[in-house]
Amino acid sequence: MNVIHSETCELPVGVRRRTLARHDDSRGWLSELFRDEWDTGVSPIQWNLVHSHARTLRGVHVHLVHWDYLTVPHGSMILGLKDLRTESPTFGLISTVTLNQSPFESWTIPPGVAHGFYFPEPSIHVYAVTAYWNLTDELGCRWNDPDLGIPWPDPTPLLSNRDQEAPSYAALMQKIADADFPIQPG
Repeated sequence: MNVIHSETCELPVGVRRRTLARHDDSRGWLSELFRDEWDTGVSPIQWNLVHSHARTLRGVHVHLVHWDYLTVPHGSMILGLKDLRTESPTFGLISTVTLNQSPFESWTIPPGVAHGFYFPEPSIHVYAVTAYWNLTDELGCRWNDPDLGIPWPDPTPLLSNRDQEAPSYAALMQKIADADFPIQPG
C-alpha cells in the first residue's frame, strides 16, 4: 500500500492544489477563492459552506460524475484521498494532506478519487461541485475499513449516521464496477 503524508506528496491524477493569495490588513483578511480563468478543472454550479465541530470526520465518499473544489478558510482539515479509478496510473494511491490558512489553498478532487475530511478543531470549509446532488453519484465506504487504508488520526471521530452505516470498501468497489458510467482518470 502506497500511503503519502506530506505537503509535497504525490497526489492521485487530477487532484490539484492551488495556493490562494491572502490580503491581510488591520481589519482581517480577504482572499479570492475561485476565478473562472484559473485552471482548476471545474465549472462549479453549486457552492456550500460547512461548519464542523472538533473531531468530526466527513466521509469517506466518492463521486462517479461530479468534481469537488474546496478550501478551508477557518480551522484545519486533514484531507484523506484514495484513487479508486482502475485505469488511473495512480490507482490505489493514498494521500493525506493538511489544509489550513498557511498556506491558504484550494483543492480540486476529480470523480473516482475517494475523499474524507477530518477536522481536529472547529472548522469551516467551503466547497463547490460541478453537478447537482444525485443519489447515484453519492457513494461511500466505512472511513476505517482496513482495505481503504487511509490513516486517520482519531480512532473515534464524530460521524453522521450515513457514514456510520456506510458499506465496506469491497462493496464500494463492486458498486463502482457495476456502474453504468465508468470513471476515467482526471
